[in-house]
Formats: sequence, C-alpha cells, structure tokens
Amino acid sequence: MRRQRSPFIIIIPVIFIVVLLIFMLMPSETNQAKKVVNQFYKYEQKAEFGSSWELFHPEMKNKFSKSAYMQDRVHTFMGHFGAETFTFSKTRPKKIKNWKMTKESDPIEVYEIVVTKDYKGKYGHFTFAQYVYVSLDEEQPNILWDYKE
Repeated sequence: MRRQRSPFIIIIPVIFIVVLLIFMLMPSETNQAKKVVNQFYKYEQKAEFGSSWELFHPEMKNKFSKSAYMQDRVHTFMGHFGAETFTFSKTRPKKIKNWKMTKESDPIEVYEIVVTKDYKGKYGHFTFAQYVYVSLDEEQPNILWDYKE
C-alpha cells in the first residue's frame, strides 16, 4: 500500500521560493541609493559631467548651472590636479531622517554614502572622501551634497 504525500509538502516550499524571489527582485531603497551614486561617479570617471549633473536633486541644480558645473569639474580635476580619471569606493547606505542640505533647507529623508575617490595625477596620488546624500522623494533618486557650515 502506497502512502499519499501531503500537498503541503509541495505547496509550502513553492510559496517560500515565490516570496523569496519577489523580495530579491524588488529594488530596495538602499539598492536604489547605491545604484544612483554608482552611476553618478561612473559618469564623473568618464568626464561626462553633464550626465552626472542630471542626477542632482533640484536643490543642487539651483546651486550651479549645468554648464558652470561641467566647466568647473574639468577645470578643477583635470586642469589643476592633472588627473584624467579616478577610482572610487563607497560605504553602505545609512538612512538619515530630517537631513538638511543647508541650514535653511526643509528636512528630508536621505541615504548617506561616503564616496572615496583615488586620483593619480601630476602631483602624485591623492584621495578625497565626499559625503553624498541620496533622496528618494522625487520620481528618480537624486544626489545631494552637504552645504551646512
């Protein structure tokens, strides 16, 4: 006499796998923050400063025009430092509630990522650490920098 298998033996693992796949495929906020920071600095590496400027939050775009940003980046990093490109690494995103870009800004929720850029230029090897903030409030994730004194 053959013993019948319970349907739960098959159904429960299938449900578990489906739920697991849904969570793996849904983009988390931290993954969205990492992705936009990664894209921003890949554009910067290739000196595509117009494309990186497009990833700024509207408050950042108000700080400097696209053309001014593009000219300043080329002038500073390529002109002064003599560095054609850089490598970068980043920390894990850290959620911050009620963050402000300036003292006068409205508080928003952001993810903080510290980006470390390594340059090798005409003045040797140097490293910059930049605190980058990602807002997910807009339609697309946006980059912000800290301007509080």
